[in-house]
Amino acid sequence: MNTISMLINGEACKASNGATFERRNPLDGSVATVAPAATPSDAVAAVDSAARVFATWSKTGPGERRALLMKAAHALESKGDAFASSVAAETGASAIWAGFNVHLAANMLLEAAALTTQINGQVIPSDVPGNLAMALRQPAGVVLGIAPWNAPVILGVRAVAVPLACGNTVVLKGSELCPATHGLIIEALQEAGLPKGVVNFVTNAPKDAGAVVEAMIAHAAVRRVNFTGSTRVGKIIAVTCAKHLKPAVLELSGKAPLVVLDDADLDAAVNGATFGAFANSGQICMSTERIIVDQKVADEFVAKLTLRAQSLPLGDPRLGPVVLGSVVDRSTVDRCNALIDDAIAKGARLLCGGKAKDTLFPATLLDHVTSAMRIYHEETFGPVKGIVRVDGIQAAVTCANDNEYGLAAAVFGKDVSRAWQVASRIESGICHVNGPTVHDEAQMPFGGVKGSGYGRFGGQAGVEAFSELRWVTLQTTPRHYPF
Repeated sequence: MNTISMLINGEACKASNGATFERRNPLDGSVATVAPAATPSDAVAAVDSAARVFATWSKTGPGERRALLMKAAHALESKGDAFASSVAAETGASAIWAGFNVHLAANMLLEAAALTTQINGQVIPSDVPGNLAMALRQPAGVVLGIAPWNAPVILGVRAVAVPLACGNTVVLKGSELCPATHGLIIEALQEAGLPKGVVNFVTNAPKDAGAVVEAMIAHAAVRRVNFTGSTRVGKIIAVTCAKHLKPAVLELSGKAPLVVLDDADLDAAVNGATFGAFANSGQICMSTERIIVDQKVADEFVAKLTLRAQSLPLGDPRLGPVVLGSVVDRSTVDRCNALIDDAIAKGARLLCGGKAKDTLFPATLLDHVTSAMRIYHEETFGPVKGIVRVDGIQAAVTCANDNEYGLAAAVFGKDVSRAWQVASRIESGICHVNGPTVHDEAQMPFGGVKGSGYGRFGGQAGVEAFSELRWVTLQTTPRHYPF
């Protein structure tokens, strides 16, 4: 059992009323973490702390910010073993997934460090004689980051790294499902030497989430909100932000299609589909959710994919290396089992895997999925994937776009120009040709369309999201006025 603290104004602290909550391991129910259950007043105190130091931090030079973020990247990497243990205990994920999280999150901190000298403005020609007009990017204020459990290190770091690089101060609200994992990120940032109050960390019991988040968004000092999570909760965040006129970046649910054209390299497509569908047991926002394959190659592709899926090691990640660890909770098991029952009842064919009795859920494939089935439309967020057979490119594009989401997508085809044209017609914020749906790099503009949210993380897109663009002029000569 791991007992953790929050961080407010550089000091480790508990909830003001002493309340705590437990996060239990999804496999055996043992207590993984005991964390403070913040009150709304605790959350306000965290924002107050960030607000007090904003004036100083926002004027810190880019070189100093860069050096601190680079130190944080190295501190984060040094905690690889601690992250692996924490991720396994809190979410049931494998050491492979934890290691990938730490590697990419460290790169995110390094990329943010590089961005400190890339926050550029613009000189704009003015119609007024002698008028020097500029568009300047300046720090926005306090940024509230709300991170989820499924890619906890990547998404926890993403919530704060570029905002810090831009000169903002931050409050990270940790996930109720992995508070200790998110707390390790805060430890790394503190070890790097960030000044007190620049980074603050709040944890809350699930029942208090609404009140805690509302209190922070309503705070006058909070100028940006970023949230990664479900579309259902994202809509609540969006409404709250709209009520208080707070800009938000929302990266929400997905139903990523992977399209296999009739000329695809089937081995490459199988590799991409296997990784995209089953990395972290399919619990990634970019996870391949629907495999759309042309009828001409469907039998061969399905046979190859089934063999690969059946070979994936499944087990308790605390006991040794596995590809598929535990899913995060029993509700995932119940949801995926219900989707399997519904699909089979309506004519789908179970190729491998099947219903689970506990959170060790095997890689599961369902063939001949149709739009009459729930799994065609609903995000499984688990290792259960549907295969839809289509006839030709138009049917493939129509199928890919036939859902409310639009985060990631992939297209496989040897004729790259043809595959590129297909990719251009898919409604998604991200699309990869001859690559998996699961692909992230720190410098890329990451985000979705439709029900997958709005705004972008990463690189220059992140700078635009977490800074204010101001129009500032300097009159260098006497100005003529009409009266």
